Amino acid sequence: MPSRETGNGRLPIYLRIQDALTAEIARGAWRPGDALPSEDALARDFGVALGTVRKALGALAAEGKLDRRQGRGTFVRRPDFGNAMFRFFRHADADGVPLRPTARLLARRRTRADAGIAAKLGLARGDELLELFRVRLIDGEPILAEEIALDARRFAPLAALPADAFGDLLYPTYERVCGAAVARASEIIRFDRAATRVAKALGVARDAPVAAIERTAFAIDGAPLEFRRSYGPAERFAYALELK
Repeated sequence: MPSRETGNGRLPIYLRIQDALTAEIARGAWRPGDALPSEDALARDFGVALGTVRKALGALAAEGKLDRRQGRGTFVRRPDFGNAMFRFFRHADADGVPLRPTARLLARRRTRADAGIAAKLGLARGDELLELFRVRLIDGEPILAEEIALDARRFAPLAALPADAFGDLLYPTYERVCGAAVARASEIIRFDRAATRVAKALGVARDAPVAAIERTAFAIDGAPLEFRRSYGPAERFAYALELK
């Protein structure tokens, strides 16, 4: 259960409860998909009115951190990033059913953070990174090449994890092996030319045009967890947006 200590006394009580619950989730008291204690239990624990707890939970739900399910309770939200990248690189079978990509780890190494990566991950320049390089495939055809940078200390168990234990989706692996749950991500899309190892992974010519998607993934408390660059052949890139 969370502590009655709710931080900065100058903040409104419901905001202090928000911060306290976020901190509890960040430290692993509740994992994505877990149910929080009932509203009555939280109100008793914090020593506040039921309406104050409901306001805090409603605000966290509006931020996408919690799911409130009628008649069932409040749960830590588990974001679904599984096929997020493939909204830009669409692939479906003959019946129009989206195809689920597989993944293959091509390389893994320890390296040092340059200034740019350090800033993305909240590290100091020169801090040790764990870098993953992998390819995403559909029916054995490479669709995306991915360069992934992680804090080597926080993700130390991945350094020795067997390649076939990573799975096709990395975020469940981060949570399962390292206790690091991704809550949200931000992306920047641009166009680039394929460097040598990206070209080789995708089976295209060096300097071939590629769509490049840069993603920074964050924990529920806002701490950056992962910086990723994903590259796909530019001719397969499509961006759809409905404006109302």
